Amino acid sequence: MWRRLSTLFKGFMSLFISGIERENPRALIEAEKENLRSQISRFNDNLATHAGFVERLMRQIKNLEQQEKELTARIAANIKVANRAVAGQLAMQLQTVKAQLEENRLQLVAAEETYKKLLKTRDVAVQEAQAKIEKLKRLISETEMLEAQAELQEMAKGMIGEIGGGGDTLNRVEEYLNERRDKAAGRARVAASSIDTKEVELKEAEQSALAEQALQEFESAYGFKTPAAEGQAAPPPQKELGPQGG
Repeated sequence: MWRRLSTLFKGFMSLFISGIERENPRALIEAEKENLRSQISRFNDNLATHAGFVERLMRQIKNLEQQEKELTARIAANIKVANRAVAGQLAMQLQTVKAQLEENRLQLVAAEETYKKLLKTRDVAVQEAQAKIEKLKRLISETEMLEAQAELQEMAKGMIGEIGGGGDTLNRVEEYLNERRDKAAGRARVAASSIDTKEVELKEAEQSALAEQALQEFESAYGFKTPAAEGQAAPPPQKELGPQGG
């Protein structure tokens, strides 16, 4: 019973976590990036330990090479003075040193190859992880863009449907406006027909006469006449009233 409940609980938790991951892909990517940084840090620590082992081998090889030179020189010196017993002991030490030197050199070659392989493995793994993360980022951006486009298209489709459904209302508005426009045009026509044109013509003639009179007074005051005024015939002389001499 408890096992079944535990399995059911794990199933619910898995669904819950999967739902959160689906809704928050960016957060999931950031968590993976942090996990990658942590793994790289641990890998670099182990790589540094291996590099330290390589450095220790190189130091041991240098020390053994120095011992080899010293033992070789001592053996040669003892042989020259016919001290073969000491030379024999030194020769045995030299064999041990040479064996250790050969073993350390082989270990150094293997360690160097391992170090290079580890470096290459780390770099390839990091590049692959970074490429996958960048691909997921682009996929998220593309998905969000497509989702936004789909939403806009759905909104546009809904708007078209609503506008089409509201055609009766728009037709009524157009009809109301046409009625108002026709009524206003009719009022303007009626107002124009009621204007007394004769009175307007009389006022226009009166304005022209007053303007001519003002012009004549100006000509008389300043002593010149316009060509139009010169062309006019002089008024006939008036007869004097009263009896004239015979």
